[in-house]
Amino acid sequence: MIYFCCDERRRSALRLHGGLNGIDYLEVLDADAASEADRQRVLRVVLLKDRGATALAPVNVRVEGGERVRDLRVESVTSAADSPLVEVRLSAYGDFSTYTLRFVDDAVGTEPPAGFDPLLACAAFSFKLECETGFDCAAQRLCPPEPPAPPPIDYLAKDYATMRRLMLDRLAALTPGWTERSAADLGVTLVELLAYVGDGLSYRQDAVATEAYLGTARKRVSVRRHARLVDYAMHDGSNARAWIHVRAATDAVRPSPSDPAPLPKGTVLMTRAEKAPARLVPHSPAHASALASGAEVFETAHDLDGLFVAHNRIRFHTWGDRACCLVAGSTEATLAGALPNLRVGDVLLLVEARGARTGEPEDADPARRHAVRLTRVTPGEDPLGAWFEGGADALAPGDSPPPVPVTHAAWARADALPFPLCVSAETSGGDFDDVSVALGNVVLADHGRTLPVENLGVVPLPATRRLAAPGPDACAHVPGELVPPRFTPALREGPLTQTGPPPDRSAPASAVFGWDARDGVPAVLLTDSDGLPWTPRRDLLGSLADARAFVAEVDEDGRAALRFGDDANGRRPDGGSAFAAVYRVGNGARGNVGAGSIAHVVSGEAAIESVTNPLPARGGKAAETIEEVRQNAPVAFR
Repeated sequence: MIYFCCDERRRSALRLHGGLNGIDYLEVLDADAASEADRQRVLRVVLLKDRGATALAPVNVRVEGGERVRDLRVESVTSAADSPLVEVRLSAYGDFSTYTLRFVDDAVGTEPPAGFDPLLACAAFSFKLECETGFDCAAQRLCPPEPPAPPPIDYLAKDYATMRRLMLDRLAALTPGWTERSAADLGVTLVELLAYVGDGLSYRQDAVATEAYLGTARKRVSVRRHARLVDYAMHDGSNARAWIHVRAATDAVRPSPSDPAPLPKGTVLMTRAEKAPARLVPHSPAHASALASGAEVFETAHDLDGLFVAHNRIRFHTWGDRACCLVAGSTEATLAGALPNLRVGDVLLLVEARGARTGEPEDADPARRHAVRLTRVTPGEDPLGAWFEGGADALAPGDSPPPVPVTHAAWARADALPFPLCVSAETSGGDFDDVSVALGNVVLADHGRTLPVENLGVVPLPATRRLAAPGPDACAHVPGELVPPRFTPALREGPLTQTGPPPDRSAPASAVFGWDARDGVPAVLLTDSDGLPWTPRRDLLGSLADARAFVAEVDEDGRAALRFGDDANGRRPDGGSAFAAVYRVGNGARGNVGAGSIAHVVSGEAAIESVTNPLPARGGKAAETIEEVRQNAPVAFR
């Protein structure tokens, strides 16, 4: 073959020619042969047109080539004038190498028969297309492009100045006549533009190499992914939680589950702001002013179905004892009065209200405060009545005062009192009760402020760009693999709130703080344009291919970028769909505010008089640092 060409125009032109013919393709009969002896010995040559007047005999057909089996003899040639099929029978079959069938004018010549095109009078073929082979089956690339001579490159040129100098020196060698160096010249402008782009690419290459290893990575997202490879989950911190005591001005009860709660889940609470009332009307100037002052925001974690004045301050019933104390480890107590609205599952805060030695509220120990969740509430009565309220001398012989109602309350051993709690005291200055009291109307709140709906944009349409896919055959146009569009929207605000598991209202009160920051999930509610929700996950490795899940990858500034699946681990968003997010900001140790810091509620409920947190908020944890992960991740699996 003198030359190789990918153009099929000659074949098409030959079909239209009135006098010339040629070979279209060739088939080797193997498994479809009439007998076992005929396998790979019969060649079917299909011409571009009917044979016509051109007669072909064995002397006009020659089979060339072969490595081990050569000089194959043509036994017979069968053809018909009104058919393009020519059947050639050989004396034997060939080996695994490439052979060429050629139509010739005579036994010793090389010219084609009359009426055959010189280029299409031969065809290359293999006898072993249907045979298994251990050899490389890649087609030979007949016309590979010759690589150009590489220019001398200084690989130490890594910044703008050196790249600009390198290109100007190269141009001086290629075009000695161009000596312009003015910044206003178009050529110099292009050189400086390319140097600027090269500087950026050089930085990107160095950054990629840096982020490729746990020991050198500088970005939080890179370190998080490296650590996940060894089953170490890098945490992004957690938000704080606090027990909130709501003081009721009047009773407010939720009649049925379908009615709104007096204090619904998500009610906004704020730390103390100067000159702000205890109850802030939503979107009022006072509300806006408190936000602008930098107050930390908490939100209730569940509904508070009812507010009751009787639960504002519940006295303990001492049964007439002048020096009564709940010992450390106590899991039950008697409350004074009938409390029909106190239910199992409610939380009470047991607090020392005044000093046991002086009786003054200022002398109360703020460390003696404890939260318990009630597991049993039983109404009862004291049959001796209120004889002790007027002192022991107030009860005359034979008096029978009416009994007084009491309420027996119990809580789980996990909430047992960690310290003794004085209920009544007898001192030289006098006797007094109510040293400690129980506070009801308690709700759990956690740190973080919910922002308005934020539109995250539209997913790019299906990919149109393809990766280059060079093939071994110079004439084969292999389409490259489609590059799927990337959609990684970033949230505008931060730090993103990381919340623990939702509180279990049947678990002990102490359990709401017993969770690991690694179990937290970002507080993001994501919906697509079809209204379907997408669920946040710590990672997508265990997600099904059709799971609507995403990962919020938090960077150093606390802001998060959302990463979706790839249709193998998690679903890839459909092109053209839009996403909107509702999320919370506020995280880490900033939420660990002290006792009494939370002083405002944003609500229109008139039954609320005030709010406070008798216990300090806790559980807020700063995000794990990169250096901590570098130290812990490599050995965590051990």
